[in-house]
Amino acid sequence: MAMSISPTAPVSSAPSRVGRGSPVTLLVLAAAVSAYALLQSLVVPVLATIQQAMHTNQAASTWVLTAYLLSASIFTPIIGRIGDAVGKKKMLVVTLGALAAGLLLAALAGNITVLILARVLQGVGGGVLPLAFGITRDEFPPHRAPATVGLLAALTAVGGGLGIVLAGPIINVLDYHWLFWLPLIAVVATGAAAQVLLPKSPAHAGGRISATPAVLLSAWLVALLLALSEGSDWGWLSGRVVGLLAAAVVLAAGWIASEQHAATPLVDLRMMRTPAVWTSNLVALMVGVGMYATFGFLPQFLQTPSQAGYGFGASVTASGLIMLPWPVTMFVVGSASGRLAARYGARALVVAGSLIAVPPFLLMAFAHDHVWELCVATGVLGIGFGLAFAAMSSLVVQAVPAHQTGVASGMNANIRTIGGAVGAALMAGIVTARKGPGGLPAESGYAWGFAALAGATVLAFLAALLIPKRVGDQGTVEPVRGDDPRQARDGASGPADAPGGPAVTAGAAPGEA
Repeated sequence: MAMSISPTAPVSSAPSRVGRGSPVTLLVLAAAVSAYALLQSLVVPVLATIQQAMHTNQAASTWVLTAYLLSASIFTPIIGRIGDAVGKKKMLVVTLGALAAGLLLAALAGNITVLILARVLQGVGGGVLPLAFGITRDEFPPHRAPATVGLLAALTAVGGGLGIVLAGPIINVLDYHWLFWLPLIAVVATGAAAQVLLPKSPAHAGGRISATPAVLLSAWLVALLLALSEGSDWGWLSGRVVGLLAAAVVLAAGWIASEQHAATPLVDLRMMRTPAVWTSNLVALMVGVGMYATFGFLPQFLQTPSQAGYGFGASVTASGLIMLPWPVTMFVVGSASGRLAARYGARALVVAGSLIAVPPFLLMAFAHDHVWELCVATGVLGIGFGLAFAAMSSLVVQAVPAHQTGVASGMNANIRTIGGAVGAALMAGIVTARKGPGGLPAESGYAWGFAALAGATVLAFLAALLIPKRVGDQGTVEPVRGDDPRQARDGASGPADAPGGPAVTAGAAPGEA
């Protein structure tokens, strides 16, 4: 079973319009990525408010977040693959349109069922990430593309942090409906700008897209993430959780078999086995564990009444401000990631970022009696995750041919989402295992939970050490274009892609090539 895609341009394995990358292109892509990223966390601090306003229970209101993550996990790689085939600009506009429709439906929702359906539609916006990375590779010259991808990747986490910061002021001044109205305005404006200002995508893969792998991929991801998201509520040994996990294993095996036999696979599994790709994906999994769990549980810790023996009784707004150092430092580091990668290598940034992110979790676990301690912890965490996020996405993009950029970066983002579901389930299980005064979680639950996140980040550091030092298109080197200033340093003359021209290893620090 396959869906035919008519090619409109020949496949190209390298950017075809070097030097076309402009500040306008970057601004449009940054706006699209930021809008999607904000929606990952904007509703997290106000789930209790939504629960009360819609006269529902906690289990139903939690689906406002779960449905979004499930939908994004399905659509991110699929939309990335379709964008590789039919044109990334076209699919970016379509994706932003679906995101806008989901926001409009959410803003008008009068009950929790409609709101959950709206969040499913918003999850289609996950396709923004691989499409933005692919457009970057098409439109920016090789010496600028890694830094631009890094900045966009950092914005995904910056947006998540800002969502928690902005939620409180929005509902204080307006109400929770504006958590959707304001992003809707931004998304509509961004979609119009993308249609008018972005150049047409130059490289289309064309051909046919097999539907069976897409269905099986969606099925095993839903089964896995649903089990992980609901395990703490349903019971990890309950029939529903065990059945879903078993189904996920069977469906995943079927997906792998279908990909191997498909004439045009949705995800090229040989690509996924490329050393730079699978190691970066392993880092993404572990980093996702720490990042999403922190988004969900640090605000809860801060908002716990001090009568419990810990916590600060902070409001939604105050808890967001305590976490503000995170998106600030992450944005600063993400902005500088290109220069740092050029000097030290993208791999070194992933290794350093993963290592830097360990101490903040230990600080949250064992030194959380004062607000300044948590401000320091979130600020340092932003530095670590900023370095890791920016460089990790660049490594994946550089490691695959241009026509696989969308699906490769989509799967990397998807694996972060899976890591987030694992992290949230892990943290929920640890935090709720023991009760303190008034039925609130015991302080020791948060301490051990944050310590477990430190352990996951140590695993991310160890995985980062496995990333190969030489990264290029499927292990090859990429040519330096004529407008790359490194040519002068290397003593090159003439265009780098001329016969016998010089080549460097993408993502490698000087001396590693």
